[in-house]
Amino acid sequence: QVQLVESGGGLVQAGGSLRLSCAASGRTASSYAISWFRQAPGKEREFVVGISWDGSSTRYAGSVGGRFTISRDNAKNTVYLQMNSLKREDTAVYYCAARRLVVVDLEYEYAYWGQGTQVTVSS
Repeated sequence: QVQLVESGGGLVQAGGSLRLSCAASGRTASSYAISWFRQAPGKEREFVVGISWDGSSTRYAGSVGGRFTISRDNAKNTVYLQMNSLKREDTAVYYCAARRLVVVDLEYEYAYWGQGTQVTVSS
């Protein structure tokens, strides 16, 4: 069992930056890959970025490559999402999700989800 709590969302102007955090708890939390998904109003939830359990591999959606960076600190059981050069189309609720070991971009593969954090980018 893994519990996930996101934080760091908020309102930012286009071109600005935010850093999201996903704190994981549970006895085996460090053995889980963590990914970020987002859901914009009226749209389906989509994969954004993920990092493997040991941080050795990452995977990015094409829309955020070069702007977003994912990292993890297993000593703190926390995954970070640094978002730079934010655009209005990045506005969404951002969720972190966990699955064993490696990243996949399929929502149904993730057993554990956080409650989400709102990111709003204004023009």
